[in-house]
Amino acid sequence: MEHINIEQLLERYFEGETSLAEEQTLKSYFSSKAVPAHLQQYIPLFGYQANAQKEHYTGNPLLVAKRSNPKLWLSIAASVVVMLGVSIYTFQAYNQPVNQDLGTINDPEVAFRETQKALNMISEHINTGIHTVHYLEEYEQSKNKIFKN
Repeated sequence: MEHINIEQLLERYFEGETSLAEEQTLKSYFSSKAVPAHLQQYIPLFGYQANAQKEHYTGNPLLVAKRSNPKLWLSIAASVVVMLGVSIYTFQAYNQPVNQDLGTINDPEVAFRETQKALNMISEHINTGIHTVHYLEEYEQSKNKIFKN
């Protein structure tokens, strides 16, 4: 009969609904020798808590006053100066007026020549990229010959 009451207390304990007196009842029950076999698994849980309460530190605690490290304060000051410099720079860059002249060319012939220069430069870069793709194709063909995929 008593173990049924203990099982109900265990359920309430694991749900977090027990009072301190009920938890003390569980601790005293599991510290006794008359625990049924199906409740033996809970003995270490409540036994650990009882043993942990008995432990005390008997050594002498070493309390050493730490001196302030000047390198630490120097690094903190340096980081504050860097952050201040970055924030001032971004504030000034953000508050500068935006240039609305985006390279507009009024003469059609000059605009045509500038457009040709830009397209020629893009074409050269694309051709360079295409040239390197040929190497990849040769690599794939060689790999397929070796591994016969």
